[in-house]
Amino acid sequence: MGDGQKADRARIAVVDVGKTNIKLSAMTLDGVLVESLSVHNEVRPGPPWRQHDLKGISGWLFGSLASLCRHHPLEKVVGTGHGSAGVLVNADPDETSALPMIDYEQDLPPAIRDGYAPLSGDFFDRGSAIMLKAAHQARQLYWMQQVDPERVAQARWYLGLPQYWAWRLSGVPSTETTILSAQSHLWNNVRKQWSPIVAGQGWQRLMPPFHPAWGTLGPIRHDLARRHGIPEKLSVLTGGHDSSLNLYRYQAAGMRDACVISTGTWIVGMCAATPLDQLDENRGMVLNSDVTGRPVGGVLTMGGREFSHVAGQGQEETAADAALVSLLIERGTFALPSFGDDDGLFPGSAGRGRFEGPPAETPAERKALAVLYAALLTTECIDALNEDGLVALDGTFLRDPLYATLVAALRPNAETVYNLDSYGTASGAALLGEHQTRDTPAPIALSRPTAFAGDREALATYAQRWRELAKRNNLQQGKTSKRNDR
Repeated sequence: MGDGQKADRARIAVVDVGKTNIKLSAMTLDGVLVESLSVHNEVRPGPPWRQHDLKGISGWLFGSLASLCRHHPLEKVVGTGHGSAGVLVNADPDETSALPMIDYEQDLPPAIRDGYAPLSGDFFDRGSAIMLKAAHQARQLYWMQQVDPERVAQARWYLGLPQYWAWRLSGVPSTETTILSAQSHLWNNVRKQWSPIVAGQGWQRLMPPFHPAWGTLGPIRHDLARRHGIPEKLSVLTGGHDSSLNLYRYQAAGMRDACVISTGTWIVGMCAATPLDQLDENRGMVLNSDVTGRPVGGVLTMGGREFSHVAGQGQEETAADAALVSLLIERGTFALPSFGDDDGLFPGSAGRGRFEGPPAETPAERKALAVLYAALLTTECIDALNEDGLVALDGTFLRDPLYATLVAALRPNAETVYNLDSYGTASGAALLGEHQTRDTPAPIALSRPTAFAGDREALATYAQRWRELAKRNNLQQGKTSKRNDR
């Protein structure tokens, strides 16, 4: 398809707010990327905390949206983003925020950390363990309330990221199930009610009305449209959580019970078929939601950071060598979790990662070991989700063809497919534009990995040994830690 033909089909703009970058894309309603613009998501120092530059982002976003509308016949705009941030606002959508938006990757003051924990409720109230740093919308609002109770008392709404930008564009406040179920600690998606902390802290008045992710909130604000040259007919949708909308892309393609493993800084696994009683918060398991409100089991582990620890620098563009993977298996060279600050699937393992067996001596061997380690972490995520059927892989790990090959080889009795699109979240968000009218499955390109050319039995034996060593490593470290604490 030529660029002109694709441009003629672009009908929806997608605002994708990531931790590092913000993208604004012109998409077709069947999820094809036509044009994308991006800007760095700047974080500034406090006081009172490290904060995102919402004013700067606003100017870029409104101007870029006007530019895309001049080049494409856009009819709708929708937002998506991570779930680790809320924005407290006053009643006027022209005001940026009532208090600065908190950067969730900063350390908490001890008083905030300790004061929040007993208020956070049970697992279903939280949807996760209490995570590192300043994650969780509820904890951020608690921090705001402790620092500036007067501003919080005067504020009108507390909004998730996609709904914040929808409110700035439309003037209509909203909340939505996928963003609240992304470990906000504000919403119990099993009981379909606000978590106890909302009433306990008097926050009910800050919680906006519910709207579905695909719902039209209204047209863009007339004053905003005139000010920036944006067409006044542009409709604003509610939007939703990034990983949930990536899952929606598969569901819209007819895979209602899809198990999807997305890879990047985090390995994010989501599976609607996972029994809720098997979700173990001590193993990085979480409870999310799909766009219809159905509870979805999930798992989180910082696979990208683990990969980087093992691979080292300078190997990003080099493909792993299958022969070296076979050599590492034969030699018994292992990377054992966890090298980063996150326990992931192995409780107590944070910062205790180590290598076992003959070392990987060359950069190429380290890259091969990193890909093998990533595949083992991925299959551990799949097993935790209790999934023995079709699994779809996507994200940055797929840049190395051997990754999908190894995951498939580690699941010999189940089907593994992968998708190479680098814009899955934006694609899922774009598909919301025809959620109510779509009568055929949305297109999605899925491929099957090439067969593993090495010894499959040796790989299976290696994987079993890796699990034993990983668990033993954590048990031994835990005992050492307890002795040192005495």
